[in-house]
Formats: sequence, structure tokens, C-alpha cells
Amino acid sequence: MHVISKAGFSLVLTTLLLNFSFSNTILAQPQEEEKKENFTSYSNNPVVALAEGQPILLDDLKNAQIHEMMTRLYQMQRALLKQKVLKSLTETHPELKSHDDPQITQKDVEEFYHNEPGIKELGSLEQLQTQIGNYLEKMQRQGYLKNLESKYQMAVEKGWVVDYFKPPNDFRLKANIGSAVLWFNGQDAQGRRVFVMEYSDFLCPFCKKVQRTLRDLREKYSDTVQFGYRHFPLHQEARGLSEAVECARDQGRFWQFQSLIFLDAHSLQQSKLELIRNARRAGVRDTSSFEKCLDSGKYQKRVENDFEEGVSLGIQGTPTFIIGTYNHSTATINGEMFSGAVAPSKFIHLIEKYLDHSEE
Repeated sequence: MHVISKAGFSLVLTTLLLNFSFSNTILAQPQEEEKKENFTSYSNNPVVALAEGQPILLDDLKNAQIHEMMTRLYQMQRALLKQKVLKSLTETHPELKSHDDPQITQKDVEEFYHNEPGIKELGSLEQLQTQIGNYLEKMQRQGYLKNLESKYQMAVEKGWVVDYFKPPNDFRLKANIGSAVLWFNGQDAQGRRVFVMEYSDFLCPFCKKVQRTLRDLREKYSDTVQFGYRHFPLHQEARGLSEAVECARDQGRFWQFQSLIFLDAHSLQQSKLELIRNARRAGVRDTSSFEKCLDSGKYQKRVENDFEEGVSLGIQGTPTFIIGTYNHSTATINGEMFSGAVAPSKFIHLIEKYLDHSEE
């Protein structure tokens, strides 16, 4: 995921969230003499202040950025909760004993390099050992966490642990569709109850990676879900590509040209002739008008507006998606935002959630 750098803000906010969250969960450590007598179940939406007797809740302080950070914090804390619970139960329930989080050795890296097909073609061991080490650590960590989850669920099912720890409540935002280009138009656009909005940068590798997933989703939900695209060019060089695809939109070839740009954005960004040649490949017939559109900066403001509206929604990186219920009359989406080239299951889970909600 490509991200706008706000390290100072993020560090302060994360510290505050850590301090607050740990002081309000069952993981916080009370005095030992109180521990056995004063159990208070966890609340993920506690009262944080009273204003003339009116409560202000934690959820009242949320925006999209804070919610995303709280979700990540919850995931970190949940892993620690599982470790703590299993450690405390292994003496009386030895079947819950879990192996330590494994460490990757140089020998593991070398064996992978010599035995994995196709790896040697990518470079020498010296060139690739850091990447191989990171990959192996990620794979082993995933295996460790899967085993941890399995044993923790066993403890819950057996009644050895009661889990009060809940994720942050859903945070829904309202986003305007604005000048987004729509995948389905005309009669095909009617009756769609859920919208998937993409904010992307043509020079972002993660935006390129997620395009295959989006193509599959458009086919899977061809009768029920609308898809849209807006620009969020973090790279200054990507702004020209965003304007170019809007010029192709004038001739009804937005999506065709968008796909070609993602195939080789860096080359097209460097050559106007290549840009025009590929516009023709995408089906732009009047290349003279297309070139005039490019030279005039006709859609510079549209691209800037997309970016500014994205920032106002709390978007920090690309790709970012907003999935929610689609209000045709107000041209808005009421839903959730997430970032990154995530697995198809993440999209499907949220789409199905809002499809179910729209039928209520």
C-alpha cells in the first residue's frame, strides 16, 4: 500500500490509543488483591467523558483513520490475548501447549534458495537472502498464528476461557460518488444496492495488483453491485496518466485505457507518443481530439477534486476502497473504508454484508 507520510501524527495517535485501550480491557492488570473479586467485562465503546451529564462515547471520537488504527491495534492485542490465555492454561491443560514463535536461520534461507524452483533465476543468494528471510518469517508466522487460533478456540469451546474482547464497532462514512466513472451504465446501473468505490494511483504497484480481483468481482456481482473509480495520484507523475484516461472517457473508452495503463504505466508516463498509441489500442478513434484534451489540461481540476475529496474522507494511501450501501437519489455510499491489495475474501465479506443489510 502506498501511504501519505504522517509519521508524527500516527505515532502520537497510536500511543494515545495504546494507553487508552490497555487501560480499558481485561488485559489491564489490576492490583492482585482486587483481581479475583472485581471482574469487569470489556467494553469496546466506553464512556470517555460527560458533558453536563450527557455521555460521550469512544465511537463518537472516530473517523476513518482512527478506526483503521484501532482495528490494527485490536488485532495485535488479540494475538497477545491468545498467547496469555494459553500460557495460563497449559499447566492444567497440557494439550494447549503451543510451540514458540519460530525463528528463521541462515540455513533455512540457504535451503530455500537451493531447493525452490525458479529462485536462482532471480539473482544470487546474497542478493535475495533478505527477501527470502522475510518471506519465510511471514510463512512461519502465519502457521504459528493459525495453530494459536486453533488451540484458543479449543479452550473457548471447552469452556476453559470466556472471551469478552470484541473488535471496534463498525465505522460507517458517507462518501459522494462525485465524478467517478461507473462500470455499469444505463439500464444495467438500475437496482444495484451496493457500491464498491476504488481510489487509485496508476504508478502504485498495489493498485495494479488488485485489478485482477476487481475484474473477478465485477463478474461475480454483475447483477447486484456497482463499481466506480476515482483518482488519488500520490505520485506527481501519475497525474498526467489520470488526466489522459479522463480524455479517453470522453470517447467512452475509460475502462479499456485504464487496463492498458496499469499494464505498463511507467513507460506510458514517460512518452506522449506511447500514450497516444495505447489510447488508439484502447479504442480511442479521434486521437487528434484526445491529444488536444491532453495538452489543454482539460481534466486537471477533476483529478485534483478527486484527490481532495479522498483526503477529506481520510484516505492516506492507495489503493483505498469504500464499500457500502448505494443511495441512487443522493449519489452517495454509506459504508466502510479499507486500504491495500487485500484478498478477494475481504471484498466478498463486505459486499455480502451490505447486500444482506440492503434487503432488511
